[in-house]
This record gives sequence, structure tokens and C-alpha cells, in this order.
Amino acid sequence: MKLFNVGVAVFAAAFMATAASAEMIQIKGSDTIINLVQKEAEVYMQQNPAVKISVTGGGSGTGLAALVNKKCSIANASRAINAKEVESAGTTGVSPSRIVIAIDGLSVVVNGGNAVSKLTVDQIGAIFRGEIKNWSEVGGSSMPINLYGRQSNSGTYGFFREMVLKGEYSPKMNTMNGNSQIVEAVKADPSGIGYIGVGYAKSATGLTVLDVAMKQGGVYKSPLDKAAVEAGDYPIARPLYQYIDGIAKGTIKEFISFELSEQGQRIVEEEGFYPISAEYKAANTKFGL
Repeated sequence: MKLFNVGVAVFAAAFMATAASAEMIQIKGSDTIINLVQKEAEVYMQQNPAVKISVTGGGSGTGLAALVNKKCSIANASRAINAKEVESAGTTGVSPSRIVIAIDGLSVVVNGGNAVSKLTVDQIGAIFRGEIKNWSEVGGSSMPINLYGRQSNSGTYGFFREMVLKGEYSPKMNTMNGNSQIVEAVKADPSGIGYIGVGYAKSATGLTVLDVAMKQGGVYKSPLDKAAVEAGDYPIARPLYQYIDGIAKGTIKEFISFELSEQGQRIVEEEGFYPISAEYKAANTKFGL
């Protein structure tokens, strides 16, 4: 019995030593890229078993708040950090550095039974502000428009409000916790319209992904058209970010470098997003990458 106890103690000590030696990276934030970053982390950990990476969502605001308060190593964000967050970072001694890891063609989707297949940015903005209330006003059937959007701590919520609405959301918009919830809600609602990351749009069924033009008379482009997104011809494309404190170093640098590598950018495409351009690659070098 004593020998058994000694063996258990030795095993436990070895396990604790191994756990203590493992490096842990905490990543929090954007629900738009949570699946992408979880996949990047999974592949990286397979290749680097001494490193442990935890990836959780909650929205861009949640991730940036965690970074500012030193509760995570990396914040995933689908929008740029705002002035208030930068000010808060100054009080905690954090210097947020923005790294672009992928490109998103933010996708506006309607129920697959809806006759509407294209809209302008102005029309989409008016719909989500509650000014256009019936599908017949934009070439569809006579039925009220039901809105589905993200919660206010979502980076996508903020980006869409700033770039598309240029105003405030209708108080009648149904607030959803993530891209997947919007997909399911619009699939179930013949009158529904929502916005989701292109990675979710590519894999969704029962939806129509709208072609979008900047204005009436413009050229309509699809977020599913890689060339249109990369050329900047799709009007609501956006970069997707990770924020860190200062210059990338150590294991954090190695993991982000993996995401930006040829293999990491293949994962970006496998998850439905688009790889970053040479311009963004050059910008990332300012932060040690």
C-alpha cells in the first residue's frame, strides 16, 4: 500500500510539473471569428503540445475590456478599438496593438423564400433604422420586414451601425447573441433580414446572401466573391483583428505568426473568410510580426 501511495504521489507531482510548464494563452472576444481562432489554436496546439490556448467569445467589447484589464493575452475584435477603450488602457498601463488576421465580407442575408436578392447600402441602412418597413418598398412581396442584429457589445453591431446605418438601429430589431442565432432566426422567418460574417454565410443553407451596391446605379457585388472583396469592390468588407499589449513576443508572437503564415491563412479560407493583403501584412510588422 505504501508503494502504491508513493507511486500516486510521484505521478501527481509529475502531472503538476507538466501542467505548470505548459504555457497558457487566453484569447477572448469577437463571436464572428471565434470558430476561426479556435481552429487556428487547435492546429497550433497539435504542433506545439507544450502550449495551451483558451479561446472564448462574448463580443469584441468583452475581449477588448479583458485585454485592457489584463485578463487575457489576445483580444479578438471585428471592429477597431475606440477612444474610450484606448483611454481605459492608458490607466492600466496597456498599449493596445492592432493586428489584422483575416478579411470579412460582412454579409446581409434574407430568408431563402424572399424574392429580394440585392440591395444598396442606403437601402440596408434605411431598413435597419426602421425607415423602410415593408419588403414591397424594395421590390419584394408585401410583408413587414423583421430585423435581426447583434447585441451592443458586438464589434459587428458597431461596425454595421457606423458603416451602413450611419444612425441608430430601429428599437424593433431583434437582438441576437451571435452569428449562428441570426442564421437560424432568418431561416425560420420569411420576413427576416440579418447580417453575419461571411464565414457563416458560406456554410448556411435556407438563406439568400444579398448582392450589395454602394448606391443606386452602382455595381452589385456578392460577399461570396473573393475577388470583389479583395479588390474592395464589395462595399461592406472589413478587416478582422487581434489586439495585444505592445509588441508581440514569446509564445504570443509565435502563435500569431502561425495565424499569419501560409498554413494559418489557409485555415482562414477553410473557415470561410479571406486572407490578408500585402498591405496588411506590412502593417503587422510594426508590432513584431
